[in-house]
Amino acid sequence: MATVPVSQLKLGERIIENVMTKYNNVLFAKGRIVTERDLEILRAFMIPSVQIDSRYAEAVQGSEDIGSEESSATVLPFHNWYENMLQLVRRVFTTANSGGENLPILDIRTSLEGLIKYINHYNILTFSPKNFQLQDYVYHNSIMVSLTSYYLAKWAGMPVKDLMPIALGGLFHDIGTAKVDSAILFKPTKLTGKELEEMKQHTVIGYNMLKTVPAINEGVKLCALQHHEREDGSGYPLGTRGDKIHTYAKIVAISDMFHAMTTDRFHKKGVSPYLVLEQLQDEAFGKMDPVLVQTFVQKVTSFHNGMLVRLSDHTIGEIVFSDRAHPTRPWVNVNGNIVNLTTDRRLYIEDVIQR
Repeated sequence: MATVPVSQLKLGERIIENVMTKYNNVLFAKGRIVTERDLEILRAFMIPSVQIDSRYAEAVQGSEDIGSEESSATVLPFHNWYENMLQLVRRVFTTANSGGENLPILDIRTSLEGLIKYINHYNILTFSPKNFQLQDYVYHNSIMVSLTSYYLAKWAGMPVKDLMPIALGGLFHDIGTAKVDSAILFKPTKLTGKELEEMKQHTVIGYNMLKTVPAINEGVKLCALQHHEREDGSGYPLGTRGDKIHTYAKIVAISDMFHAMTTDRFHKKGVSPYLVLEQLQDEAFGKMDPVLVQTFVQKVTSFHNGMLVRLSDHTIGEIVFSDRAHPTRPWVNVNGNIVNLTTDRRLYIEDVIQR
């Protein structure tokens, strides 16, 4: 045990006493392994020193995963299942592209069930796939939309029997892109009108690929066809309206829009999830199911006092009050100054650092 100034703290050292903020909230719990991000937070909160077990740092020195929060045994199963799912989805898309019709539904369902077993390690706002490559966007998007759709369905009170089919609908929603020209999928600039029309066909292609698969229900298949349809009929491919859009597809549409906008792609950088949530709320008026959107926004922004966030001006602060009328814009204490994001519209939350 040793008291070490934060200025001398090293990566991989283990904190053995709770680190408290001046408002008596736990900043870091004892047992935490110090990462680069932790050092940034400690400096931002002007913590002078911490209690560490230096022997632990010596024991793990040289380890490839030193300082990684996600190297703990409790989180590893999720990432292992995620990686397995990624490889399987990649294989499914490759098979679909080459004309293969026999989707390995049993393997897919088994892997998805294994991943969902550890879904409590999946945070919609902060999750970022390891070793993300732009060319793998559609595979990662399929998995994240699947998991997010599962959560949203559960939050919306859907029957248990519908949860796995909705997750499968999210996983397969973009299967039609397997047959879209890669030059269009990976184009780094805005699509032309002709290219956009070709891209839109992925919905019909996907449905046609799934419609004869006996092991999945019609709602799963309609997710591929209808996830770009909108409540007011302004979507595609058929301009289907409101109650004619399957509930599964409405859930998947919200999840897909969120991840499409927050994840890096060839033609654009991902933006703050909080700005996307605000846009989703705007879209709820006529475009998306308003009840599902409200449920989604309220649940993923379940802020608590003491939560650490990074604002768009790169300052780090601590949430001290959350107004449920403005769920993406709480009050944040930044070095003793209260920033009311409800009134200060210049700033927004860029990232959640610690929940």
